Amino acid sequence: MARVVLTIGNDISTDTIYPGRYMATVLPTETPQYAFADLPINQKLNHHEIPPGTVIVAGENFGCGSSREQAASALKGWDFIVVAKSFARIFFQNAINLGLRIIICPSIEAKEGDELEFYPDHIINLNTQESFAIQPLPPARQALIDGGGLIAYTRQLLMQERKSQTTESAKSAPF
Repeated sequence: MARVVLTIGNDISTDTIYPGRYMATVLPTETPQYAFADLPINQKLNHHEIPPGTVIVAGENFGCGSSREQAASALKGWDFIVVAKSFARIFFQNAINLGLRIIICPSIEAKEGDELEFYPDHIINLNTQESFAIQPLPPARQALIDGGGLIAYTRQLLMQERKSQTTESAKSAPF
């Protein structure tokens, strides 16, 4: 169960999520402080009034505009779950590569303060008792998100491969 802390409309650009004037800041440890810098939620975030694992509910085409990876990085830094009716293509891939929890839910309806419960194929708004179908991600993309992003997922695969090779080498040792 997670609480909705921001509802936002259609065509929310990466400039709204992470304003261009902060583009010189690229470190994932620094980008979160500029998330939604021009919206009131930024003050709440930077005063740590919003707990990790809370939800942003958006309309269609969330993350449109530029290809700035910092927009996804800033949201990942706050451990948001982003539920949107649809995502802009480049933001969508950046979010997956960074391990940002994103959910496509074309019919989602929620208000700030609503509590959402997540299931593999749907979301229940506990305040309204309505259920909304989720459009599942392809398994490979979901694996990247579940693995913490492309780098973390690749690192896990390499470690498993190394462990497997070490085990195979030990089995074939002559002693």
